[in-house]
Amino acid sequence: MTTVNVLCIKWGKKYGPEYVNKLHSMVSRNLTLPFRFVCLTDDASGINADIEVKDIPAVGFKDFDERHPWSFGHGWLKVTSFANPLYDLFGPTLFIDLDVVIVDNIDCFFEPQGEFYVIKEWDKSDDTGNTSVYRYDIGAHSDLIELLKNHKERELAKVRNEQEFVTQNLAKQGKLQYWPEGWCVSFKRHCLPGAIMCWFKPATIPQGAKIVAFHGKPNPPDAIAGISGKWYRRVMPVQWVKELWR
Repeated sequence: MTTVNVLCIKWGKKYGPEYVNKLHSMVSRNLTLPFRFVCLTDDASGINADIEVKDIPAVGFKDFDERHPWSFGHGWLKVTSFANPLYDLFGPTLFIDLDVVIVDNIDCFFEPQGEFYVIKEWDKSDDTGNTSVYRYDIGAHSDLIELLKNHKERELAKVRNEQEFVTQNLAKQGKLQYWPEGWCVSFKRHCLPGAIMCWFKPATIPQGAKIVAFHGKPNPPDAIAGISGKWYRRVMPVQWVKELWR
């Protein structure tokens, strides 16, 4: 049976090593295929010794390689996951953001045929995908790095963030496909009760969900503590996040 890859990236101070450790643990419990779990990072301190850790790769693009300030925001360093080569990695690879909770088996993410699978961005009507969870083959999309390297100002002027850049360009190439609806859900959009009910009922896991993305606020530890991070949104303490985010 072919070994697959699960890849994540951590830079800066936004997420601590516990996010990597918990993601690895969740993948180990919910993926039955043989796999390598690799974290690309600029700081390996605190990451469990049984996790494969590698430096965020140099890709020949000065802004990324020298960590220019703009590259730290809006997910841009995730584009280094398209490096070719990417160390000794090869083959099908599932990239997962750190701020997720895996709630069911994820073998299915390696089953659909296609060049690039991603979440359909929940609040966009165009081709934009949400790159909290995407699958590709190592080295297949290194042209995106070259595009940024050679036409940075032009490309940055077109988009707000990394996921718009990645998914809109892959859509133009006819390589973009989306996960079946409901596999990847938003904690804020799909798990929290609507309107006033969030004051009386905790968040629930939608039927059929595999991965819950915690984009923006709250993050998983906030949800466990019942902290919303926003004055206008109530989040009651969520027991299933406490049980599964470990």
